[in-house]
Amino acid sequence: MRSNNNIILETTIKVVLFIIVLFSVYIFFAGHYYPGGGFIGGLMTSGAIVLLLIAYDIKTVATILPVNYRTMTGIGLLFAIGTSAGSLLFNVPFLTHAFGHIEVPVLGEISLHTATLFDLGVYLVVVGVTMTIIQTIGEDE
Repeated sequence: MRSNNNIILETTIKVVLFIIVLFSVYIFFAGHYYPGGGFIGGLMTSGAIVLLLIAYDIKTVATILPVNYRTMTGIGLLFAIGTSAGSLLFNVPFLTHAFGHIEVPVLGEISLHTATLFDLGVYLVVVGVTMTIIQTIGEDE
């Protein structure tokens, strides 16, 4: 049941949520060169969603974020397995990733890695599994 006395909590959560999600995206992309990546970014995103669950109830969060976390887990597994198995198709050792550089007009030269797709899979699996567990526990009455 939602209380009307949480205006300060709800307002604070909206600001903090934005900062946490923005930082989790940074951690996700910095994971190739610095500590971080899909696992830590996924945990931070799950933590941000849990903050929403603290401020609001499960039904309200489900309307804000209409995501099926089990489907998200499956899509993440497909990304992770697909990019790791791709190395077997090209007859290179397992989990060997390819990379290259492209020139983007505004950003300049950026590097593209298949490891980013693998990290995206890990990110989706972590968010999907974590939120499925939390929602399952939260829906118990």
